[in-house]
Amino acid sequence: MSSGIDQDGAEPKRRGRRRSGADTKAALLAAAREVFTEQGYDAATVRAIAGKAGVDPAMVNHWFGGKEGLFTAAVAIPINPSEVVPQLLEGDPQQLAERLLHRFLTVWDNVGGGQFAALMRSIATNENAVRMLREFIQSVLFTRLVKALDVDQPELRTALCGTQIVGLGMARYVVRLEPLASADHDVVVATIAPNLQRYLTGDLGSPAR
Repeated sequence: MSSGIDQDGAEPKRRGRRRSGADTKAALLAAAREVFTEQGYDAATVRAIAGKAGVDPAMVNHWFGGKEGLFTAAVAIPINPSEVVPQLLEGDPQQLAERLLHRFLTVWDNVGGGQFAALMRSIATNENAVRMLREFIQSVLFTRLVKALDVDQPELRTALCGTQIVGLGMARYVVRLEPLASADHDVVVATIAPNLQRYLTGDLGSPAR
């Protein structure tokens, strides 16, 4: 009889919490990390992630606002590209790098590097972390920006932009390389934005043949 209570009580309660609370989010995040790592961002589907988590696909929209929001939560980068990219693209394209750097620095500094710093530390030994970070840079953020700018050599530009953001994050929040680690935003933007802007819209020279 006690085993019946365990089966009829504990297990349904766990499923109930998944449908309505924190367990649902935790299950979706765990499933998302697996599916995104195995399949990549583009190939992964909301249905596949929800199926692995054992929840209704509608819960992805309910808790994360869609696939992009779920990905950024899973990769521990507190920036939702579906909201940020349109905002970054507003205004002069030649000042895009400045807007982008100000946004990233504000978010990162508010959490002291936070989970992003933990992600950066793990990429040396964890292939899953490497792939998640690469997917964020290539598929989720910079590919969208570069496509919207309609510039040449989009794949090269995406990779070069990634070097700037990853390098800045590593130096400022993981290695804590001074004086960069404690420099104010205006100084960081003034020194890094010109190079990042060149990667976004400037002349990269003729592609290698």
